[in-house]
Amino acid sequence: MLFIDYSSAFNTIVPSKLVIKLKTLGLDPALCNWVLDFLTGRHQVVRVGNNISTPLILNTEAPQGCVLSPLLYSLFTHDCVATHASNSIIKFADDTTVVGLITNNDETAYREEVRALGVWCQENNLTLNANKTKEMIVDFRKQQREHPPIHIDGTVVERVVSFKFLGVHITDKLNWSTHTDSIVKKAQQRLFNLRRLKKFGLSPKALTNFYRCTIESILSGCITAWYGNCFAHNRKALQRVVRSAQRITGGKLPALQDTYTTRCHRKAIKIIKDNNHPSHCLFTPLSSRRRGQYRCIKAGTERLKNSSYLKAIRLLLTLTLSGCCQHTDSTPATLIMGIYVKYITSHFKQCYLI
Repeated sequence: MLFIDYSSAFNTIVPSKLVIKLKTLGLDPALCNWVLDFLTGRHQVVRVGNNISTPLILNTEAPQGCVLSPLLYSLFTHDCVATHASNSIIKFADDTTVVGLITNNDETAYREEVRALGVWCQENNLTLNANKTKEMIVDFRKQQREHPPIHIDGTVVERVVSFKFLGVHITDKLNWSTHTDSIVKKAQQRLFNLRRLKKFGLSPKALTNFYRCTIESILSGCITAWYGNCFAHNRKALQRVVRSAQRITGGKLPALQDTYTTRCHRKAIKIIKDNNHPSHCLFTPLSSRRRGQYRCIKAGTERLKNSSYLKAIRLLLTLTLSGCCQHTDSTPATLIMGIYVKYITSHFKQCYLI
């Protein structure tokens, strides 16, 4: 994985090239001209006290803080796509990551992808910051080999064992201890503010709202991606923060496991309904007689077994079975177990279950 860093990405957008790309995408010419007029001929001055500098007219960049700027940047970089099937280019605003699958120690496609990205950046007036660009190698083979470094404009790209990507710490071992330790530390710092607010006499409802906004948002950020593969001691550390907040607020707070289950199910339903989602193909439905059930791939490792998508498929299966049981007239434990076993043996012989 190559985590790309651009030098002042929004400030280097060339409006004339952007308009050409917008027209290629099929936007109305009048709208394209409006965007061009919006981005060119902008006056900028520097004010220090009562002193104002000479105005400077800018004909490049997207305005900082403008809601339209990230969208324009995304449209400007829409043609930056992978050229090899074994590679993927993931983009979120100005954060770009090149992911390459190396097979049989053949890195040709991956290195060609990096060179092609460099050429694309030169053609589109974007500058790669090689000093802040990082590379991470994920390799679980018993016999690992040395990989020659990546060079960008003559500079060797630093190789790291962990990287913070969009607020989530990713490591080369694909475990989440680094991320959970980081968010537990940050959440504990916010608990101090929660205690101070209680000391000032805020109501339990106001304290709960503060917890949800400033602490729960940290603990549950991107939780569907990492919580399933957490170690037990990491989950206990996260839940201790929730229990501490619960004692302070004096009210019942949702456990992180419940939050994860709810969000994982909601995310899975959203992906299933969106045919254009990149992960839509991972949810393969079974035959028409088994509505709401999806095929699981066979997992040979706990890491894959506990990944977010396989967890979501098993969760959908559990909820489907729960719905079947709720529609029966009698619900003793033996009847529920009998329905479960019969359901599994009769309807899932064609499916790899984890």
